[in-house]
Amino acid sequence: MDTLSYKTISANKTNVDKRWLLVDAEGEALGRLSSKVANLLRGKHKPNFTPHVDCGDNVVIINAEKVTLSGNKWTDKEYLRYTGYPGGQRSTTARELLDKNPASIVERAVKGMLPKNRLGADLFRNLKVYAGTEHGQEAQKPTAVNLKDLK
Repeated sequence: MDTLSYKTISANKTNVDKRWLLVDAEGEALGRLSSKVANLLRGKHKPNFTPHVDCGDNVVIINAEKVTLSGNKWTDKEYLRYTGYPGGQRSTTARELLDKNPASIVERAVKGMLPKNRLGADLFRNLKVYAGTEHGQEAQKPTAVNLKDLK
């Protein structure tokens, strides 16, 4: 058996094929949308996936204000932050965050599903989220992706 013919191909910055993808979040459940988008950002859907390389695609999400949550999560789910001062823990509900900044709900959900290191920070920069149907990436000509077709 010739072992030289079975070389493992490892992706790097020069041979990664990055595309622009457009995802419509209208009527999608937040968690399912976020996990599928995190896989697209990470590049796990590609045959040349390499864990330590940014081989994922650039993703544009539109209609972030039309995402859904099941049950009582609109009132019960809390987002915590800390001001840095004693007694400075602040919380806001999902409904309040949706009214204030709809894109941040999707951004927080996707960011929580990415690696917690420098690679995760680089992958998060490949995500653009917009509340309405208009987005600033028309020049990149993103191709629409149906999330129902993805695993």
